[in-house]
Parts: sequence; C-alpha cells; structure tokens
Amino acid sequence: MLDVCLLGTGGMMPLPKRYLTSLMARYKGSNILIDCGEGTQVAIKNKGWNFKPIDVICFTHYHADHISGLPGLLLTMGNAMRTEPVTMIGPKGLKRVVDSLRVVAPELPFSIKYIEITEPTEVIEFDEYRIKAFKVNHNVVCYGYSIEVDRKGKFDAEAAKKLDLPVMYWRHLQNGEEVEYEGKIYKPDMVMGAERKGLKVTYTTDTRPVPAIVEAAEGADLLICEGMYGEPDKLAKAKEYKHMTFYEAGQIAAKANPKELWLTHYSPSLVRPELFMDQVTKQFENAKPGIDGMSVDLLFEEE
Repeated sequence: MLDVCLLGTGGMMPLPKRYLTSLMARYKGSNILIDCGEGTQVAIKNKGWNFKPIDVICFTHYHADHISGLPGLLLTMGNAMRTEPVTMIGPKGLKRVVDSLRVVAPELPFSIKYIEITEPTEVIEFDEYRIKAFKVNHNVVCYGYSIEVDRKGKFDAEAAKKLDLPVMYWRHLQNGEEVEYEGKIYKPDMVMGAERKGLKVTYTTDTRPVPAIVEAAEGADLLICEGMYGEPDKLAKAKEYKHMTFYEAGQIAAKANPKELWLTHYSPSLVRPELFMDQVTKQFENAKPGIDGMSVDLLFEEE
C-alpha cells in the first residue's frame, strides 16, 4: 500500500486555510516528501503523520513557495531524534541552496545525501521503490517526479516443489537471487510468474504543458498536476509566468490516462477552485480539486 497525502495546495503565498505546496507519500516505513513550502510542518501534524521517518525530500525547483519550510522541518526532524541519513533530490544547485537555508539550522544529528539532477530524465533507485525525475518548463529549472513501486510475479509453489530444491532456498528465489545447490544453478524465473502491475504516483507543478508530463504520468494510479488558474481569461498570464490552467491540466490527463487526477498549486486569487472543475471533467472525468490534507491509500490490483 502506498499512502499519499497532498499536504499543501497553495502557490505563491499561503492562505488561512491553504498551506503552500507539499506532498508526502509513505511506503513500507519510508516517507517521501516532495517540496516543502511554508506550512508543511503544520500540515504534517494535522494529518497525524510523523517527521522522523522522512527519508527522501525532493524539490521541484528553488522558488520560496516550494522550499521555504525546509529549515524548520530539518530542525524538527533532529528534535525527533532522527540519526539516519536523509536523501535530498533536486535540480543542479541543490547543495548550495540547502546549505544557504541551513544557516539557521546548522547542527543536525543526521547527514544529508545530495542528488543533483542534470539530465532531462533521471531515475533514482531505492530498496522498495524508485523515483523518476522529468524536466518540465518553468521560468527556472524545474522537475516533476514519479514515485513507482514494482510488484513481483506470483511465487509458484508447485514449480518449486518439482525442482526438488529444499524449502530453505525458496525465499532466495523469491527475492530475485540465484541459488546454487548440489552443483546446479536455480534462477528466480523458474518459480516466479511475470511481474504484475505496480503503483505509480506522478507529481508536477510550476510548468507549461509539455510532452514529458504525459509520458511520465501515462497509466499512473494518480496524477497530481498544477492548476494555477481556473478562470478562462487567465491563459495569457499562465503563458507569461509559465504555469498551467485547469483546462490544460485536463488536456494532459486525457492524454496520459491516469486513474485519477488531482489539481494543486492554486493562485492566491483562486479561492474556490471547485467552481471551475467543469473545464477539467469535460476532458477527463475522474478529476478532483485538491485540498489540503487530501489523501488516498493506493492498493495493488486484486487478481
């Protein structure tokens, strides 16, 4: 199960009932944070989730509404007695930006591993999942991210029995390891079925529509996409500042065909995004206006 929570949905400046941009996902005890705008700590507390298990923090770009909450979060994680390293992922300049912010948070009980993205697409592998970064089109270098969880094929116990391989070795094959026993080599594909459909969440914001988003979100369980402007007369402004409208987000979802679309990163002037959802649902029916604290538990498909 992959838990996903849209912690904050605001762009540019927070509102009394809307924190700045942030997303958290949880899988097998590991917490992944994407962006850390002002109010992220309060949003995490409101959700009832913990700070200590945050292992990975990704940044789309380095505008203040996406990273200004980081120093306080790091201090809180340190006060929660976290000592394990934290991995940070972001565009080139990540270490310089974070080190600058850490002037007010200089002493931490954990180390930070920096992964700076320089290519149009990059994949970072972790033990239980992978993160795919893809470059989008904002007025500074900006990336979107997909969190992907694979699912192994089914273990065929009957096939394993026919191998006359002791049961004690079965788990190694299940874990993808080759086994040597009595001079023979046993491979995982002898007992494992074809890989099954996994889980994927794609998150993108602060961008004009680009093909990379469609490619990244194709077949995703959930696409969380910027909808900076809902008003039809804001298209010129969206183009000028390199953001997206609701209508454009709907077009992307129609092409990528995720199971569900959530909108986020609203302009401060867009107080009631639900009023403009017809622009989206006419193109992609299963779309929702994101709100702070909105969450879902994504489950593997039943067979």
